Amino acid sequence: MADRYELRLPALKVLQGSKEIYCFAVDGKKLHDFAAVSRIRRDGQKRLQGYQRPEVLSHIRSIRRYIESEGAMLPNALVLAFDERVRFEPAVRGGDVKYSIPGELIIPVDESLADEDKPAWLVDGQQRSAAIRDADLHEFPVAAVGFIASGQEEQRSQFILVNSTKPLPKGLVYELLPETTGQLPRSYARRQLAARLMVLLNMGDGPFSGRVSSPTSPTGNIKDNSVLKMLEHSIYEGALFQYRNAADGTGDEERMLAHLLAFWQPVESIFREAWNKPPKESRLTHGVGIQAMGFVMDRLTADVPVEKVNWDQVRSTLRGLEEHVAWTSGSWTLPDGQERRWNSLQNTSGDVRLVSSYLQALITK
Repeated sequence: MADRYELRLPALKVLQGSKEIYCFAVDGKKLHDFAAVSRIRRDGQKRLQGYQRPEVLSHIRSIRRYIESEGAMLPNALVLAFDERVRFEPAVRGGDVKYSIPGELIIPVDESLADEDKPAWLVDGQQRSAAIRDADLHEFPVAAVGFIASGQEEQRSQFILVNSTKPLPKGLVYELLPETTGQLPRSYARRQLAARLMVLLNMGDGPFSGRVSSPTSPTGNIKDNSVLKMLEHSIYEGALFQYRNAADGTGDEERMLAHLLAFWQPVESIFREAWNKPPKESRLTHGVGIQAMGFVMDRLTADVPVEKVNWDQVRSTLRGLEEHVAWTSGSWTLPDGQERRWNSLQNTSGDVRLVSSYLQALITK
């Protein structure tokens, strides 16, 4: 039978405002007995599970070679999120320092538990912990910092904050944002609602279903950042602004989604050939097309609720664009007089602005 025991580690509880963190050392070889690495994925109901980036094997091998060498040292602390089964017992203390309390961190260990049932999750240090696990060493103590989290939403928030000064893959951040709580950097907080809408578009039925590239939708071929830019502009300055609560940054997601689908479904239908192709073969599914058509949606439907938009008129207007666009072949004759081959348009602010202005001018004639 697998061992069940309590791991008692000398620790220091540090008070940071209303938060408590625990500083301690632990044998890295024992870390995976009680801590899991929660890799990002979606379950059968398309709900987000986990939050960690996939392991990078080459990096792990490099760290392993280093820690197996003489004089190896990993001074940076791993970060762990504990659930309520982990507890701290303070020692008898004296002195005037109120924010630092010595004691013991008590972690229940049950080697029979599956990863999802373990009492700790690794928020930062995934590759270092994997390297230590695989290293040809009897033990390798590491510094660690832990906190008790109320759930995976708080863990995701801490994961983003802990890694906000490192080059996290943007796609991972964008997919985590919709299901993250707590204080976030302003740039991320601004995109949270747009990211939530993007996930709803990608996970639901409609033109974007499975088309947006993300860690849990690796076969998607429309860039997530292109969709986010389109959504963010519409939320703050365009057609979706009317559904937004400016006081708290939330919005009526159901009506926003209905508005988006009501516009993009005729786009898919009218420009079907271009919509079904990947960005390399179509400038409609390319960043320049997604953003430009987002501007068209904003121009045609701004300030009009989804229930009152004349969608027949919108479809008629979109059909009127057919002879003027060059999504997959030919050339664009743009308002500045220049001709641009269809595939010379790039996902730059200049080209997006050029095509957007051109299309908006056509629909207002």
